[in-house]
Amino acid sequence: MSEAVDELGDRVCSLGFVVSEATPHVVPFLVELAGADTVRSRAEILELIARIHAAREWESTARLAPGKDAQGYQEKIAWEAASRRAVLAGAGVFQDLLDDPDPAVAKAARALVSALA
Repeated sequence: MSEAVDELGDRVCSLGFVVSEATPHVVPFLVELAGADTVRSRAEILELIARIHAAREWESTARLAPGKDAQGYQEKIAWEAASRRAVLAGAGVFQDLLDDPDPAVAKAARALVSALA
């Protein structure tokens, strides 16, 4: 993974499965980058988007928290839900990338589209 994508991934999807408050706002930018054929690391960007879509850490943690402690996770669960909605909004871009000439991009797009189904 390119260093820039790796660094951004650490900020918006820490450890590959923990989203932050900024994540749903960054996803449209990631989708735009993934769809631009002049951008290097598009496959890595698509993989980051897939990790964001799959993130359920706060939701899982809340289920394990006792009683009212689970309420403290509601805002973070909302970040996850908003991030998933942002990813879903980019579905058209991912569909367009299924036949990308770069095999790594096409493969990452297929995996992402499959995960969205």
